[in-house]
Amino acid sequence: MGIFDRFKSNRQLQDKAKQASDMAEKKVNERTGNKYESQVDDAQQKIEGRMGMNRDNPDQP
Repeated sequence: MGIFDRFKSNRQLQDKAKQASDMAEKKVNERTGNKYESQVDDAQQKIEGRMGMNRDNPDQP
């Protein structure tokens, strides 16, 4: 079992990671004056998707 398998099955870690991801997105958007908001959002979604964090289905383990 790899580290990402453990992460995908741990709901608390996923919740913390989502909070950190949201905070990072907010900071980047603040510093860039929301100039790259859509690109930052796309990148956030791709990263979360690769880590198994699906915001569309929050009941997913």
